[in-house]
Amino acid sequence: MNMDLSAVIEEMETGDQDSALTALQSYNKQMNQCFTFNRDEQKDREHLGELVLGFLNRELQPSCLLACLETVRILSRDKNCLDPFTNQFAMSTLARYESSPPSENPDQEVIVEALKSICNILLHNETGQVSLLCFSSQVRFFDLRLTFLLTALRVDVRAQLAQELHGVSLLGNHLEATLGLCCSGTLETARAGFEGIPTEELPPLSRQQTELAMEILKILFNITFDINRRKVDEEEAAVYRHLGAILRHCLMSHADGEERTEEFHSHTVNLLGNLPLPCLDVLLLPKVQQGSIEYMGVNMDAVNMLLKFMEKRLDRGHKLKETLLPSLNLLTESARIHRETRKFLRSKVLPPLRDVKNRPEVGNTLRNKIVRLMTHIDTDVKDCAAEFLFVLCKESVSRFIKYTGYGNAAGLLAARGLLRGGKDPGIYSEDEDSETEEYREAKAQINPITGVVEEEQPNPMEGMTEEQKEYEAMKLVNMFDKLKYFTKGAIYVKFAPDVGNNPSSLHMQRKQTIDFHQLSYV
Repeated sequence: MNMDLSAVIEEMETGDQDSALTALQSYNKQMNQCFTFNRDEQKDREHLGELVLGFLNRELQPSCLLACLETVRILSRDKNCLDPFTNQFAMSTLARYESSPPSENPDQEVIVEALKSICNILLHNETGQVSLLCFSSQVRFFDLRLTFLLTALRVDVRAQLAQELHGVSLLGNHLEATLGLCCSGTLETARAGFEGIPTEELPPLSRQQTELAMEILKILFNITFDINRRKVDEEEAAVYRHLGAILRHCLMSHADGEERTEEFHSHTVNLLGNLPLPCLDVLLLPKVQQGSIEYMGVNMDAVNMLLKFMEKRLDRGHKLKETLLPSLNLLTESARIHRETRKFLRSKVLPPLRDVKNRPEVGNTLRNKIVRLMTHIDTDVKDCAAEFLFVLCKESVSRFIKYTGYGNAAGLLAARGLLRGGKDPGIYSEDEDSETEEYREAKAQINPITGVVEEEQPNPMEGMTEEQKEYEAMKLVNMFDKLKYFTKGAIYVKFAPDVGNNPSSLHMQRKQTIDFHQLSYV
């Protein structure tokens, strides 16, 4: 039997669970497929919502609890009737049911109904979004996951959270609280209660801390996705530098297990790549302490960690476009704008050249591994590897060819219009390109195409008659004619610039790659 709204309210006002259950089940069955509502009954629906929330904060029978949550789901479809559900008390109540551990709430239907209600509220109401995000102590994993889904799927919600709701500052503070950090005025972070202890000696983050932190990192990635496309003012820069200091701590922290640590670091690296480039100097700010990696008087712990993370992804060789490019691009951009970072990376990746017998792509050094990527089948991987080494060479064509060989370097040089030599415009400090004794002695015999000293080859025409030589010469001429005809466009395609001459377009290419990867969480 169907009941009108006023009759349902009367039964609810008695406070009796059995009466409320009968009334709500009838109302829910009647309204289950209703998505448009009578404006004349708006006040009654709001009153019913308040009564239902009151019941939800009592000890209820499972059937009555489920009926109450079903009613909230139905009422929350009406965007004009959300006032009872958008305050902190209401959102806390719903969050408690949707994030209850199975031991406390084994009924999966209850969790699903609570989640559906929160989704309805978030999609239609800004106040509800803020209320959900502001629970420093009450927000749980699924609350953050919902926010991530919203920011991944809805560009308008992403922009609203980033700009109108000051999401970067809000979520940065929440990340800081989740990790238990205290941040000084010098942007050096420490875990509360462990001040003065090196980060690598801290106990690992708990599973709950890591999971919550990763959800926050994913949301922050979504809402900062296009930040590098515009200039930021001083106030925004301060927020991003504070976030960068927290991310540095994330990068140096460990979770409960190697696999989870790598996942945590992966989300950290992705987000670091979104920060305005001038704000990346926070990676170098901590004072050099005992056990720190020092280079030119600067703490290189974070940069070294990024390098190790990148090499681990490179060695794995799996889905390089999605897994390697974020860290490789981050190192490239950091080296481009920070002299100390570039020189440190060059000392690790392109140390003084001593091996002049093996091709640059042969071997197990980091240089060898990255040079091999310069002929990778994936254009994005190939371009990013070449760009990284080119920046470490201060965009000097001769130095680039010296370390990679002309054949490997040709793609980038053709794209930049530098096949004839020269140097790309760039702001780099002056330093000496010291040559090792081994390289200096062999320099005249090095083949610039392969980048190594090659043994002298025998003359292939030795012992031939003049007729044989003429025959071989004509064969060669015919082969060149065929090659010119069949590959006239292929050479252009091979060396055509996919990214363009502007390094920022390479940055855009990276962003698209990471964004697609992030959306796989949905």
